[in-house]
Amino acid sequence: MRIYENENFYIEKEEAQIPWIKIFTQKNYKELSDCPEFLRKELFEKILLCERALIAFYKPDKINIASFANYLPRVHFHIMARFREDAFFPECMWGKQQRELKELNLPKFENFVDFLREKLQ
Repeated sequence: MRIYENENFYIEKEEAQIPWIKIFTQKNYKELSDCPEFLRKELFEKILLCERALIAFYKPDKINIASFANYLPRVHFHIMARFREDAFFPECMWGKQQRELKELNLPKFENFVDFLREKLQ
């Protein structure tokens, strides 16, 4: 689900137990160092804005930011709100599940999307 887009980036929701978004460059760059400097600067500004929005809206125990891009070899970042009760915590979301998956009773993601879009304007 694409939740935001401008001429340089787009943001999508990752389906997961936790609030998890991904930010991509519109143009397909393989490595971060391939991106022009202005784009890297704007990318990190957007990542920090997304992090702050997740913190303000969900009040997580931790934020995880990751960029591996081995399966999808293009510049993108994962930004995740983590909770001690989530099924993988303290492992990464690609790690070994630590406990049964259960409802976290978080605010609706759709409301977060509105909150984030307002911040991105």
